[in-house]
Amino acid sequence: MVFNQMGNPDHDDCVRIIHRALDSGINFIDTADVYGHGESEEIVGKALKGRRDDIVLATKVNGRISEDPNRGGSSRRWIVTEVEQSLRRLGTDHIDLYQVHHPDPHTDIEETLSALTDLVRSGKVRAIGSSNLPASEIVEAQWVADRRGLHRFRTEQPTYSILNRAIEREVLPVCHRYGMGVLVWSPLAMGLLTGRYRKGGPTVRNERMKWVPRHLTDERKLDAVERLIPLAEEAGLSLTHLAMAFAITHPDVSSAIIGPRTMEQLEDLLAGAAVSLDDEILDRIDQIVAPGTDIGPLDVSYTPPSVQHAALRRRSADERAAVAR
Repeated sequence: MVFNQMGNPDHDDCVRIIHRALDSGINFIDTADVYGHGESEEIVGKALKGRRDDIVLATKVNGRISEDPNRGGSSRRWIVTEVEQSLRRLGTDHIDLYQVHHPDPHTDIEETLSALTDLVRSGKVRAIGSSNLPASEIVEAQWVADRRGLHRFRTEQPTYSILNRAIEREVLPVCHRYGMGVLVWSPLAMGLLTGRYRKGGPTVRNERMKWVPRHLTDERKLDAVERLIPLAEEAGLSLTHLAMAFAITHPDVSSAIIGPRTMEQLEDLLAGAAVSLDDEILDRIDQIVAPGTDIGPLDVSYTPPSVQHAALRRRSADERAAVAR
């Protein structure tokens, strides 16, 4: 996500980072059409020249590319159009895992699965997955695929970290039930679990990503970070390594996606790849953030219309007035 003008704009440096990751044994790369409006896919495509067969390549569709209402979402029209652009940018003839980036309340899931099924049958896509789906929509998608003879989602990509554990309650059990792989994103809680952001620290500024300061200055999250830092120190770990090890401890998590912006960040993450947490440490993490709960929402995660729009949460003023009478 950060390989573009909003993160690391140096294409050559990004390619070197990807090559270092591949040389270290990493064999899965995840990107999306909306990251940098396609720039991230272009960078990945450059990095994979001559090495395409060494990795499982995943990208996503659904994100809004422009103000044009037809350039985004999960309609058949957009999926079959945008997959061609992703293939071109990635410099490949097939995508190993093509994921629907977010739920689309405006498109019937049968239409989405039908379009994706055609892509699998054509050979342009090898498998399909979802991202940020609530448990109920994961179940619905599985039922529709079964009853209509369509390809089903094989993976789900939700957010998961020590600070955001809500998927433990329903999403992970549902994925287990249907045999889905789970590729968690933001195991470092968008940087909060690096230890760089502390209570009373410098003001967070980020003009390109307006939501970041809200996320990084949330008092509830910062309070949890202050309790996690000494726990990591007692275990002889950095907070980053504690957070990454936690994310892959859950038996239903297939992999945790890292998002290094620099070579230094990648090297640090690689250094902690073999870290394993014992029960005592995990029990103490549970005391700081209870299983199945979020300390606070991750500001970039999907918010359904039923929560986002007041009109869907409240009866009309006339109806309320009628009840009062």
